[in-house]
Amino acid sequence: MKNFIPPERFFAYLTWTEIKQLPDKANTVLVQPVGAVEQHGPHLPLIVDSAIGLGVLGEALTRLSADIPVYVLPPLHYGKSNEHRHFPGTVSLSAKTLLSTLMDIGESLYAAGFRKLVLMNSHGGQPQVMEIAATDLHARYEDFWLFPIFTWRVTQEHKRLLSEREVQEAMHAGDAETSLMLVLLPEWVQMKQAVRDYPPQQPGRLASKGGLTFSWLTQDLSTSGVVGDATAASRQKGERILDWLADGWCELLQEVYHFKAKH
Repeated sequence: MKNFIPPERFFAYLTWTEIKQLPDKANTVLVQPVGAVEQHGPHLPLIVDSAIGLGVLGEALTRLSADIPVYVLPPLHYGKSNEHRHFPGTVSLSAKTLLSTLMDIGESLYAAGFRKLVLMNSHGGQPQVMEIAATDLHARYEDFWLFPIFTWRVTQEHKRLLSEREVQEAMHAGDAETSLMLVLLPEWVQMKQAVRDYPPQQPGRLASKGGLTFSWLTQDLSTSGVVGDATAASRQKGERILDWLADGWCELLQEVYHFKAKH
């Protein structure tokens, strides 16, 4: 049930009486992992985003001091994945459904006395939904602090292992994700099926990734479902990436615990 999460940190293993008796609930940090069930090319399973989020978080928690109260909520495996809808196996929620789900979860946690919630998002197609949920919940309850954080944003170190083109153009099921999956769920990675597939170049400054972009579905960028170079992946890279991300999340969780509003 807990997946990669240490059992003593798994929120749903607590009883209601234990939750009622938690000291200093206002500073207890809750983490809601949000992933996706969507295609990740011919070589990776559909559960990649959820596996990466939980794997990174689980490793981070093994490095976190036991004195810092952090609990992980059951993950939301389904996310907003309609950009991958042309690839069989993708299961998507609408943005409205995902937003409503996050709002309801936040409402429940606030009513229970919690005041700090991290929305740990591992799917690149839904950070805007996390940010809207965070803002709307804080607007509703001004002493409720939410932290919408993309799993990969806690460090930039992993980019040193990637090619320049991978850093600039890759977005999905490429070198970094595949390398990390070779550590987290190696038995479900089919490297013989890995491909190198970059999006077509656009004239001018418009691109599928970056500040000046356009609306796209994955089928507009890739026939394989991969946007990047999965063939460059290795377990050695994955081990280093996991180490950097886990350190970054360990540090971030400490910062959230110590976070105080300035007003």
